Amino acid sequence: METRVGIGYDLHRMADERKLFIGGVEIPYIRGLAGYSDADVLLHAICDALLGAIAEPDIGELFPDTDPQYQGISSAALLKTVLELVRKKGYGVVNLDTVIIAEEPKMSPFKNRIRESISGIMNIDKERVAVKAKTNEGVGELGRKEGIACFATVLLKKEN
Repeated sequence: METRVGIGYDLHRMADERKLFIGGVEIPYIRGLAGYSDADVLLHAICDALLGAIAEPDIGELFPDTDPQYQGISSAALLKTVLELVRKKGYGVVNLDTVIIAEEPKMSPFKNRIRESISGIMNIDKERVAVKAKTNEGVGELGRKEGIACFATVLLKKEN
């Protein structure tokens, strides 16, 4: 059985007058994240992990912020497009492990909804999706609540 591993990372600055989306879930908060799309930092990290596992370019190359068709686009739509590439190459997702790094808002109340959202978008069992949340302990830009960052690691297997 051929397997592949990919890692993804993304970071977005906080922005006024924007909605906050994490993992396909709208999180009630006074600020959102800056970005050309809906700026869902977790789904962007997942996209890059998947793309890395199949040795494709990152989401910045596939969905450039110079292309008007991607302005304001749902990151769930981007993830579905990436999953089509994964499937075309003959792979399926074994599991996904993610980390959200945010001082605020606290992610604990939303982790289960985020897992359900991601498993639904990816059409995989919720038990294959891990969502962890950490703070940056007040250190650096993330600690000063200037942004939110996410990591994602995915394991793919070749399907028959």
